Amino acid sequence: MKTVAQGLRGFVAYMRSLMGADAYQRYLEHFTCTGHAGPAMTEREFWRDRMDRQDNNPQGRCC
Repeated sequence: MKTVAQGLRGFVAYMRSLMGADAYQRYLEHFTCTGHAGPAMTEREFWRDRMDRQDNNPQGRCC
């Protein structure tokens, strides 16, 4: 049963990564690793900035 649960957790993590749901968490990890001076964006600011950048510079995406 442990193997099935681990496999399911791995699959869920993969799907979150594929859909971009973990983008804010990855941003925070990058932000802390690179030692930025100011405060990190809030999650709301991050998603707004991400959507604005995608709208202003469209790249390959389905919609």
